[in-house]
Amino acid sequence: MGVSTTSPAEGVAVVTVDYPPVNALPVRGWYDLATAVRAAGSDPGVRCVVLAATGRGFNAGVDIKEVRRSAGHDALIGANRGCYEAFAAVYECEVPVVAAVHGFCLGGGIGLVGNADAIVASEDATFGLPELDRGALGAATHLARLVPQHLMRALYYTSRTAAAEELHRHGSVWRVVPRERLRAAALELAGEIAAKDGSLIRLAKAAINGIDPVDVRRSYRFEQGFTFEAGLSGVAERVRATFGTDRPAAEGRHP
Repeated sequence: MGVSTTSPAEGVAVVTVDYPPVNALPVRGWYDLATAVRAAGSDPGVRCVVLAATGRGFNAGVDIKEVRRSAGHDALIGANRGCYEAFAAVYECEVPVVAAVHGFCLGGGIGLVGNADAIVASEDATFGLPELDRGALGAATHLARLVPQHLMRALYYTSRTAAAEELHRHGSVWRVVPRERLRAAALELAGEIAAKDGSLIRLAKAAINGIDPVDVRRSYRFEQGFTFEAGLSGVAERVRATFGTDRPAAEGRHP
């Protein structure tokens, strides 16, 4: 369990997340992921990084149980900072990052893939931000890199998910493949990228990041301020207890 790095092909490093049962990462996990991605990208022999996961889904975001069982706000602050570092590590990785997504990609998972350079997804992959049902905010910055603005807002406000094929139609997912073909497809794309000159691919990554219209670090940090406000005010805990609605849990979700 944890974060591991392998080198299955020349010039390619695979960083794999394994936090069963659903890859909801604790604070330490986000920092470990950031460290692994940065280390892989700084290796002169690596020209592309694949970000993958084991288990039922790619990522279920923050370990809410860790936040709830911790006294005070240390866990919330840690989760905020850990996510910030992991997302930034993917974006700032010295070489391109290919995300290999299967199953659910939720919350913090959107932050990771939204900052990746390319996404390969399995047919069963779904993407979404259920933050409003969890008493949190954030990662709209990254969802906006995957779908058009108005769709992003609708998905965000409703906590609905979008299928891999839909993101493929919007151009944010490179390929959609059967689940058993996901790793091979991701490695195929990574291998094509890794065939380029290592120095030039690093210059290309820096150049493309430099012309981004949105400063993703600053934008996401702004969002995080509202997440922390929700936690301090008690709104976050109240919403989690009512399943994301403004009604007592006993009333249920349906009218």
